[in-house]
Amino acid sequence: MTHPATSLHTNEFSRRANSYLKHNIIQEQVVKKLIQNIKTKPKNILDLGCGAGAVYHEINWEIDKFTGIDQAKNMCTLHPRDKKVILLEQNFENENLLKNLGHFDIVISSSALQWANDIEKLIENISKITDNIAFALFCDGTFNAIYTLTKMPNFLPNSKHLLKILKKYFHIKHEKIIYRLNFKDNISKFRYIKQSGVSGGERKLTLTQTKSLIKNYPHTYLEFEVLFVWGKKI
Repeated sequence: MTHPATSLHTNEFSRRANSYLKHNIIQEQVVKKLIQNIKTKPKNILDLGCGAGAVYHEINWEIDKFTGIDQAKNMCTLHPRDKKVILLEQNFENENLLKNLGHFDIVISSSALQWANDIEKLIENISKITDNIAFALFCDGTFNAIYTLTKMPNFLPNSKHLLKILKKYFHIKHEKIIYRLNFKDNISKFRYIKQSGVSGGERKLTLTQTKSLIKNYPHTYLEFEVLFVWGKKI
């Protein structure tokens, strides 16, 4: 069964592909940091949730093959095309798909794995096709003030829980960063949430809740909690 948050997220990315490229300020910072800390210059790369090519654009070394997986078709159409690039419009949690792709020097994912239905099973499957990982995941501190005010359940994963899972399969180094993005007014904040691709629960708010948030949201910023992980297979 597809988790509602995962389905919603995929639809938002696909339907708002062009809008997303203009509003992914935090995602741009995240992918830059993630790739800058890969020191091995891997030649054969798998990117899970490749989208419009943020990871591919940041790679500044020579590669032999780049495979990207993303089930948001409209995002994939914006990804750079090259003889070294293979794009698969599939669900990256598909175990048979991953198993049949062969072995990779590294599996990278930026701002995508947090939407997995079964993150532990996915990490286990990833460990079977690579010795190295580089992940950045949005965690449950993202939009914390919104969830606190509305008392809505937070569907994003907890960073401590993620680290516990990852350490079963990889020796890792990690870093958690809280980003803050400032806005001139509350309407601008919620417009950003809707257009950025980090929306999720925002669309579950009633009209009354949304109006109340726009009026009463206490900060000049939105907060984003991101867990960075670089690891080598145990």
